[in-house]
Amino acid sequence: MPVQQALRHLEAGYARFFQRLGRKPRFKSRRDRQSATFMKTAFRWREGQLTLALMKQPLAIRWSRALPSAPSSVTISRDAAGRWHVAFRVEVEPEPAPEPLRPAIGIDLGLMTLAVTSDGESVANPRWLRQRQHRLRRAQRALARKRKGSNNREKARRAVARLHARVADARRDHHHKLSTQWIRENQAIHVETLSVRGLARTRLARSLHDAAWGLLLAMLRYKAAWYGRDLVAIDRFFPSTRACSCCGGVGPKRALHVRTWTCDACGVTHDRDVNASQNILAAGHAVRAGSDPRRWPVEGMLDAPGLTRSATPVRQELAA
Repeated sequence: MPVQQALRHLEAGYARFFQRLGRKPRFKSRRDRQSATFMKTAFRWREGQLTLALMKQPLAIRWSRALPSAPSSVTISRDAAGRWHVAFRVEVEPEPAPEPLRPAIGIDLGLMTLAVTSDGESVANPRWLRQRQHRLRRAQRALARKRKGSNNREKARRAVARLHARVADARRDHHHKLSTQWIRENQAIHVETLSVRGLARTRLARSLHDAAWGLLLAMLRYKAAWYGRDLVAIDRFFPSTRACSCCGGVGPKRALHVRTWTCDACGVTHDRDVNASQNILAAGHAVRAGSDPRRWPVEGMLDAPGLTRSATPVRQELAA
């Protein structure tokens, strides 16, 4: 059964690739996460106990929560740290979406702070990898001293993998809670499209991977579909940091260490990240209204819900 299911996964992967819905399936190493899926005819589920095909005794499982209904398929997986997990596919009734607290919110992602919203809320960057960097270096040095192929080297490799797994678990848990909060509280979420792959080639690569912007955006994408929310992506070349959210004037590029700046046109002093998130919010309103956000500011967008205007907006064409 697992071999048959692996072939089905391969067929589905190539079908998505040829339909341009995803990337080409890549080779999965034995050291990567391994999994096997069992359909309903290949396992037995009785009184909360799971027994796989060709097994006489049920699996010893430490449950995270009770199943709402009988499973239709079971996936057994093992990660690089040697931990085993069981995932059940069950049918559940969708939860009704809660009433949003705000009509829309703009989000500016960063590294010094993980995110800043258009209403001024700042989300700190926990820097999960940096917190465990000392332990990781010590474990990696111990791994380098072990002879290849020995049992001690395998133990050291698993110790390194366990540390990485704890970092990934903490990061994933944080992003799940944050994305769920944003989705439940807002009818529309406006974010920038980011070239994470391109930015990962810079000296900020480690910090970028630690922040995991792509993971956070992916969670927002599928949770927005679940709850019936609108996720609006703003073009990455939109000058959210350079434009003034009050008058629309577009200034020069500024170094990353410049956290506040004053608009030459209207004299308003801005926090760099809050101003960018407010510009993203306004540009998202423009996209939803069918306007071109490159014409900044779009007439009437500065009067949209969630934005305050302290100066008369001036229409200004952005340089191509």
